[in-house]
Amino acid sequence: MKHIPRKRFGQHFLTDRSIIEGIVQAIAPRPGQAVVEIGPGLAALTQPLAERLGHLTVIELDRDLAQQLRAHPQLTVLQADVLKVDFLSLAQTMAASTPVKLRVVGNLPYNISTPILFHLLDAVAVIEDQHFMLQKEVVDRMVASPATSDYGRLSVMLQWRYAMENVLAVPPISFDPPPRVDSAVVRMVPHAAPVLLDAALLSEMVRVAFSQRRKLLRHSLGKWLDTRPNAPAFDLQRRAEEVPVAEYLALAQALTTASGALQK
Repeated sequence: MKHIPRKRFGQHFLTDRSIIEGIVQAIAPRPGQAVVEIGPGLAALTQPLAERLGHLTVIELDRDLAQQLRAHPQLTVLQADVLKVDFLSLAQTMAASTPVKLRVVGNLPYNISTPILFHLLDAVAVIEDQHFMLQKEVVDRMVASPATSDYGRLSVMLQWRYAMENVLAVPPISFDPPPRVDSAVVRMVPHAAPVLLDAALLSEMVRVAFSQRRKLLRHSLGKWLDTRPNAPAFDLQRRAEEVPVAEYLALAQALTTASGALQK
């Protein structure tokens, strides 16, 4: 029976064989690796991945699609909401005897792509790399440099923990049904030695900084810093988008140390 894409799940199924092959080449899967695919859908990417890996774990929310996928002998199928999956526990489950790091891939539902990225940020310690297809404008924000209109909270929070690269452009015609936006594939590789700080503090600080991005930081971040004891000196005569990631991280690290917050 032909599966009808469901709008509430944000389903757009990849059908372009050349794009699929390009994604597989970018991922470069090797036999035996612990790979998790989010949103396998009709298995367009799942099949070539499973052929190269030998085995693949997939997370699918749609009950009907999950049932179809269970017929594939090379798949372990988790019928679940990815936002409720504990990737730390999943990594332990997939480890036979020695610890493994997960390679996470997928065509993320565009309506919840950012929440998924932040959910995975909590599990970055057990992730080797991530390859995701996303709305192009989201990828542009993820990889953005300072002093650009795309640079914002998402850029800072993700670049704190990952080196990222836009590796492939994907036009709407590559999907059924075609989305109304262009897509792109991003590669995310966790930094080997990330800056240690309080993630919640960084998130709040960057949210405040970009809450009035057209104004100088003294109007937003400056007022926030005034409420924090032992806040270090910081140049507030700039707009939020002019501050490099490294400076945000250094400020958050200093505040973390001053407050005695747990590092993570």
